Amino acid sequence: MPDLAATPGQTIGPFFHDALPYPGDRELVPVGSPGSLLLHGVVLDGEGHGVPDALVEIRQADATGAVPTVEGSIRRAGSPFTGWGRSSTDRTGRYWFSTVEPAAPFVAVTVFARGLLDVLFTRAYLPTGDHADDALLARLPADDRAALVAVREPDGNLRFDIRLQGERQTPFLGFPGHRG
Repeated sequence: MPDLAATPGQTIGPFFHDALPYPGDRELVPVGSPGSLLLHGVVLDGEGHGVPDALVEIRQADATGAVPTVEGSIRRAGSPFTGWGRSSTDRTGRYWFSTVEPAAPFVAVTVFARGLLDVLFTRAYLPTGDHADDALLARLPADDRAALVAVREPDGNLRFDIRLQGERQTPFLGFPGHRG
């Protein structure tokens, strides 16, 4: 039998920082532009330490509530708002996006990280209203509901920390047909 080289799926990873980030990937709108805000936080492991090699992606509606269907997410400069962004974490597990506050009640969040065999899905709800009509939040215990609501900071930015496991783990979603 010939010697076979291990493929990326068979070796220790992840390889997110090498292949997936691109210039402007976290800037859905230019930083500091009118109406912009930062959606930011930390990806934490089960012991509360920042995960330095995670990747966070978001998908969101625009300020009018419309979910954009335009192409060109990788070409940021001068392109219309696409509602999609990608942010790798830094050495301390921090991520950030420059975006607009959506008129919809939440931002869809996807997390890739070391030790995960598959992608994780969650939501970052805006800290506006009581979300009483949201079917997902209505099914969750109060602590889990609170973990899905971003915190409004004094400067208007939103903080949403993601805990991968352990005490106060972020609630993650499963979808029919998804193997996660």
